[in-house]
Amino acid sequence: MKILHIEAGRHLYGGAKQVEYLLTALADLKVENILVCPRNSAISKFSAPSLTVETIAMRGELDIFMMPRLLRLFKRYRPDIIHIHSRRGADIWGALAAKWAGIPCICSRRVDNPEAALVVNLKYPLFAAVICISDGIRRVVCRSGVDPKKVVTVHSSVKGSLFEERRDRDWFADEFNLPSDSLVVANFAQMIDRKGQMLILEAVSRLAPEFPSLRLLLFGQGPRQSHYQGVVKANDMDAIVSFPGFRQDVPKILPNVDIVVHPAYTEGLGVALLQSAASGVPIVATTAGGIPEVVKHNVNGKLVPVGDVDALTYSLRLLLLDQNLRQDLGRAGRKLVEQEFSVEAMAKGNLAIYESVYAASVLESAVH
Repeated sequence: MKILHIEAGRHLYGGAKQVEYLLTALADLKVENILVCPRNSAISKFSAPSLTVETIAMRGELDIFMMPRLLRLFKRYRPDIIHIHSRRGADIWGALAAKWAGIPCICSRRVDNPEAALVVNLKYPLFAAVICISDGIRRVVCRSGVDPKKVVTVHSSVKGSLFEERRDRDWFADEFNLPSDSLVVANFAQMIDRKGQMLILEAVSRLAPEFPSLRLLLFGQGPRQSHYQGVVKANDMDAIVSFPGFRQDVPKILPNVDIVVHPAYTEGLGVALLQSAASGVPIVATTAGGIPEVVKHNVNGKLVPVGDVDALTYSLRLLLLDQNLRQDLGRAGRKLVEQEFSVEAMAKGNLAIYESVYAASVLESAVH
């Protein structure tokens, strides 16, 4: 099969990283891939067997000229299926261009926030299938009025081989200026309100007197970072909380973290949670969106109600007090990822949908 993929993200994390994994694995399944992405984006430099990369201008929802740009590529490559992996205008203009070209189109949904009824009614009839990265997102999409028969869950994946680094606490302590006996809680997320970093700061401020060696590392960047830094300073938590920014060496960092905390208010699935589980790190997270599909309560972590700082604090305390519990949960997380979230399973799930949609389109063409 020949699949043309559209990814509008400019940075190589989250959804764009999943697209990289998918393209590599699909090549092993004898699929020819064309990737269309923004000029100067991180993913535009990606290469894999049986992959052609095309870059175009992608300026968002109001970029009406994205449609003719995409249409020219559709006519040049004549793919069997078009798979749109992100929004930012690529979903609307890409779906319309696919409709014009007469090529079946599929979209991926990676976020669980509801869309306006007008958008749903205009956009989703253009897609032959909607691939959701979690059952939580699938429920949101179906509740919005999309035909459940064409909404399918294929979980995001994690490349387990990347997360087999050995623990190196000497390097870790030196890199992040930590005491050698520190208990480290970490969060890996964009710094926006819905990721819940304020709840983490509140919980850590409550726990710090009981655990003098407690340290919090808030990895990532975002518009709320300066606010969070101000909160830390105002509450004299500078010695406890650090903001290391966005790091490329997460697989090396994770084995040295004692607990990953992720109290998001909404979350499609949480790739950082998959990475944490693959690294054998126990997780404390909320029940938002698709999180319970990655974090199984009392199996590889603890789940707490959304927005409940008391429950968050309680669960963190349990894990901070019990090293054996942390180790047991961490081992179970590795096993869960191996069984349910492999790259190969994600690729086969996507390929099955491609084949089904393509077969239906051939049948429809024969009838007409």
